[in-house]
Amino acid sequence: MTTLAQAPARSAPAGDREFVFRSEDFRQIAAMLHADSGIFLSEQKESLVYSRLVKRLRALGLSSFKDYCALIADASGADERQKMLAALTTNVTRFFREPHHFQHLKDVVLPPLLQAAKRGGRVRIWSAGCSKGQEPYSIAMTLLTLMPDACNHDIKILATDIDPNVLQEGRDGVYEKSELDDMPKAERSRFFSMADGDPSMWGVSDEMRRLVSFKELNLIGQWPIKGPFDVIFCRNVVIYFNEETQAKIWTRYAALLAPGALLCIGHSERLSGPAMARFKPTGTTMYTHQKTAS
Repeated sequence: MTTLAQAPARSAPAGDREFVFRSEDFRQIAAMLHADSGIFLSEQKESLVYSRLVKRLRALGLSSFKDYCALIADASGADERQKMLAALTTNVTRFFREPHHFQHLKDVVLPPLLQAAKRGGRVRIWSAGCSKGQEPYSIAMTLLTLMPDACNHDIKILATDIDPNVLQEGRDGVYEKSELDDMPKAERSRFFSMADGDPSMWGVSDEMRRLVSFKELNLIGQWPIKGPFDVIFCRNVVIYFNEETQAKIWTRYAALLAPGALLCIGHSERLSGPAMARFKPTGTTMYTHQKTAS
């Protein structure tokens, strides 16, 4: 999931910094990040912002954060503004993270959906904030374990993220072998193979690629998406938004979920706002969408 970096930044004291970083510079950067992504930066993140962006100033040959702010505020700096977003966010994820979600998916949610798919029905799953692809590919593995010929049916996994760089890594589908160490050997051998003869890098199978489509999407922007979805994963993403934005996103998800569909959220997140009435708790950080009264 593309999220704001949580680890405390190690930065030189303000007086020893290579570049002057004024409070005004921080406020401008925070405002632009919030406008572009919905992510809120508190003043406690000032050192993190400096440490993450100082590399960008060096790469661009700029002499001050004031000049950097002027660049990213101008239309000519649109590409750098995207690089700023990538620098200020981190992608903390792994295969089968929060495994109880995938177990519930396998045991409860997917069996009736896949039976319907065999009769010609459609199945749609959305991984929102998919980062480098570990989450949607974990969903794909869960699907294929139950239905090896899933690719031959109307079953699709949509994987979206705001960062085009991590989306490309997801499309490439190549991961360090160490990322697969906690995965059962049977799944590793079935769904992954050595990439280009490099024993340290492993790529996903063609059947997994066929199930997953990667698309760039900003959760606070327009959603050119048609529902209904049977499952939405949005985990450890909206926690970085303010309460008003979170409530709007939950409401937008509710509008795209089929009755009885599943919403999985992160362990530190809670539903809020009017959408709460549309969901029934199903388990830890899992909610079933309720049919609205006609």
